[in-house]
Amino acid sequence: MTDTSANAPASARERTRSRENTRARLLDAAAQVFAEVGLGEASVEAICERAGFTRGAFYSNFESKDEMFLELAKHVAQDRVAAVRARIDEINGGQGLHIDPEDTAAIVDILDAIGNDRLSGLLMQEITIHAMRDREFAAAYVAQEREMVGEVVQLIEEIRTTKCLSLRVPSHDAARMILAVWSDVSARAAIAGVSDEELSELRGAEVGRIVQLLLLDAS
Repeated sequence: MTDTSANAPASARERTRSRENTRARLLDAAAQVFAEVGLGEASVEAICERAGFTRGAFYSNFESKDEMFLELAKHVAQDRVAAVRARIDEINGGQGLHIDPEDTAAIVDILDAIGNDRLSGLLMQEITIHAMRDREFAAAYVAQEREMVGEVVQLIEEIRTTKCLSLRVPSHDAARMILAVWSDVSARAAIAGVSDEELSELRGAEVGRIVQLLLLDAS
């Protein structure tokens, strides 16, 4: 497909960039507000105040708070997958996966790219809860979660084949268990009010144990 934006007048390109920047800032602000108070309590006014815009800027970009939340969830899912892929490439210099399977810290480091701070965990919990309540939103959530599971399956499969490992369970089940532990630790840490540093340590320890159980079957 031909990119016509480069041929557009400079003023039109500038308006497009300005609109994209406004939209991105609104989404960033919404992510913080949704994580802090939840979708139900988050107001358009609070989001606009956090982003430094008026209600007019909001409604010129989104029809409603729910529409914004759905787009934010899509961005979060895409960013999670992209971050995992980028971390794998960074570790291996783009030359394929060469992680030592006994170095679970390296595997945890890859998953850490999903987001290892408290607000990220709270936002993911809010997205999950909304998916439980809204059938239309749930369909989009399931599709995005399937992509993330697929990325972790690929990670597991590359480790398994490269290092000639035997798995206790199929790769897909292992991926879902790893992500479930990741989510569970994040939720429990948020409830306990631990710091981001403590959360990182807890998640590293528990995910490391499940990785060893599922991927390091030497029997």
